[in-house]
Amino acid sequence: MWHKIMVIADWFGEVGERYKLIRDFNRAGKKSYIAGHAPTLLEAKITSGESAYRHAFSKWMSGGFRIKALSGRALSKSELIEVGKVVLDNDELVRKLISLGWDTLEVHDNAGFNGCKWKLMDFSNLGGILT
Repeated sequence: MWHKIMVIADWFGEVGERYKLIRDFNRAGKKSYIAGHAPTLLEAKITSGESAYRHAFSKWMSGGFRIKALSGRALSKSELIEVGKVVLDNDELVRKLISLGWDTLEVHDNAGFNGCKWKLMDFSNLGGILT
């Protein structure tokens, strides 16, 4: 019985960590935009992700980390890639996302139909150990 309680506690703790990361990302994005360091407001949320990108730690039906650029206009593919590279170039953040169950990074704008997706494991710099 105690084992089941520990499993439940661990699950809720991990869910709490996921939502904390989302809150922290959104708070930092808002502060950067207000201070003029970022040209557009960024907002993150959890999505279902890309099933082809799943890995051993993926969360079922919530493996996508979506960043929406609230620019008020359609962004070009190169602008979306630039936003994605900010995350993908941060090894520690990518590993944290993977360890918390995300498998897909998505970047979209709020006005157009463009979007980009990346398989996070491809950017984890683990040398293929877990892929």
